[in-house]
Amino acid sequence: MKVTPLKIPDVLLVQPKIFGDRRGLFFESFNQAEFERAICKSTTFVQDNHSYSKKGTLRGLHYQIQQPQGKLVRVIQGEVFDVAVDIRKSSPTFGQWVGEFLSAENKHQLWVPEGFAHGFLVISETAEFLYKTTSYFAPIHERCIVWDDSTLKIDWPIEKQPSLSDKDKRGQSFTSAEMFS
Repeated sequence: MKVTPLKIPDVLLVQPKIFGDRRGLFFESFNQAEFERAICKSTTFVQDNHSYSKKGTLRGLHYQIQQPQGKLVRVIQGEVFDVAVDIRKSSPTFGQWVGEFLSAENKHQLWVPEGFAHGFLVISETAEFLYKTTSYFAPIHERCIVWDDSTLKIDWPIEKQPSLSDKDKRGQSFTSAEMFS
């Protein structure tokens, strides 16, 4: 696997080594030892999640203020624009965001460590999105920053108003959201 730090170096683009021939292809989508070497720490994933969404659906920007979740995300059908926002006040990249296109075709993954808000926009007609998390989902600790926050100025590749859940419509502004120290 090839691992590339992004503009925010704690967020990593993970590209698997793909072996293909006339019959099809094979790739290792996850290897614990290689992943831990890449992020330079021991990590345990405790939950796998799978979402299916239609074009124009935007999910996020989500995080858990307690029991924070690191997420290793990928797309197995379709394409999304995936975003991570640094919400660690002590970080030199606090308030900055990175975005990457993830698709079934490119097979790229994104490591979004604890301390980040995360969201994605479905670009294709539909998308299936898988992610591993380092902590269990804890609804009582879940928070949401509004996707179109004027401070963050995320450059979403949007054609029209996205489809949002009620929870995401009620997202907090970046300046009023709870943050990590």
